[in-house]
Amino acid sequence: MINLLYTEFLKLKRSQMLLISMLGAATAPFVCFIAYLNMKSKKTGVPVLFNEVFSETNLYVVLLTGVTLYGVIATYLFNREYTENTLKNLLTIPVSRISFFMSKLILLLIWILLLTVVAWGLTLIFGLIGQFEGLSLTVLIKAFKEYIVGGIFLFLLTAPTILVTLLFKNYVPSLVFTIAITMVNVLIGNSEYRVLYPWSAVLVIANKDFFPEYLPVYSYISIFTTSLLGFIVAIIHFKKEEIH
Repeated sequence: MINLLYTEFLKLKRSQMLLISMLGAATAPFVCFIAYLNMKSKKTGVPVLFNEVFSETNLYVVLLTGVTLYGVIATYLFNREYTENTLKNLLTIPVSRISFFMSKLILLLIWILLLTVVAWGLTLIFGLIGQFEGLSLTVLIKAFKEYIVGGIFLFLLTAPTILVTLLFKNYVPSLVFTIAITMVNVLIGNSEYRVLYPWSAVLVIANKDFFPEYLPVYSYISIFTTSLLGFIVAIIHFKKEEIH
């Protein structure tokens, strides 16, 4: 397992995908920064608060950019062995398919958490540049927790995307799948039903923005059920698949 994970890091080191993903992670903080600067210039008497900027940026990450970006990363990690035709060589070493699968997941989790910290850090930096107000240690810690919670749950929800990748072995279906998820996020983002939809429930949990009509456990169940089923089916398919 350790050797496999080390190999994954070596392959990532030689790839430009990490840099590209970091640029993708910077999108939400930058867009929110520009939006709040514009608002600040139009409403000079209204202060821009750090807690609002952190919250708004995390909303963009979880509901919009994160789903597609993390889906593309997951697809890249699991599909590259097929496109580069290296999987059959790896499995003749021999390498346990479960260990191989888990090494990919561990790297994916680390990668997503790294991008989450990048988004949080850039939001802080942009806020300092824009001279936003209300910065405190409490605000920083609260925002950091919300970002990390969002990142971890979005990692869990990459399971269906991984399954789509293993089934089709192509970027296009996975990309279409993540875009469809994002569109639903936008559609129900202001609805109470967002607590039931796994990908929007992530933000509900991170912000603790539950509705009294639905118990908080419903959001957790929707996420964990989707994730567990996705991973189980993906692992079963990968174990039984014939590699040519």
